[in-house]
Amino acid sequence: MRIVIVDDTGARASVLEEGLRDAGYDDIHLVPPHGAFVARIERLVPDVVLMDLGSPSRDSLEEMLIVSRALARPIAMFVDQSDEAMIGAAIDAGISAYVVDGLRKDRVKPVLDLAIRRFNAFARMQSELQEAKLALAERKTIDRAKAILMETRGLTEPDAYALLRSTAMNQGRRIAEVADALITASSLLGGKP
Repeated sequence: MRIVIVDDTGARASVLEEGLRDAGYDDIHLVPPHGAFVARIERLVPDVVLMDLGSPSRDSLEEMLIVSRALARPIAMFVDQSDEAMIGAAIDAGISAYVVDGLRKDRVKPVLDLAIRRFNAFARMQSELQEAKLALAERKTIDRAKAILMETRGLTEPDAYALLRSTAMNQGRRIAEVADALITASSLLGGKP
């Protein structure tokens, strides 16, 4: 597993690195948060990012949150102190684990595991949400196509659906694709879209 540590203080980064090495990780890269550091992180293609902000200012927190938005990876953030606004901003940006006053070598592995699990759980939820939205959109498209067939050909709803299904099977396409093509053709021929 490739792990990137974003930190500009050697002492704090060494605590993270020692904790990772003790846990059996050795593909560890330190990236200071200066210049085009987001591009450097992207080039490394990490599996996990650990950010150590110490006592972050609003500006440095905002920079770190840009990293979170740019990478689709588990990210754990270590800070010495925080407030509700900082915690909210971190959560909104997709930080998987936000640890206040907890930078100790023995806590690195559990925090890393938590970040990975929370990231994976959130990614699954996002994927399920996208699938549900797609299914709903396809259902609406199929319903519109059935309505067109019912109106133009005088079919019942089950017969309109059966026609869409058999056409899709004969053409090796999905029903939603056939329905979308029917809606497009109908609108071109002056029917209701």
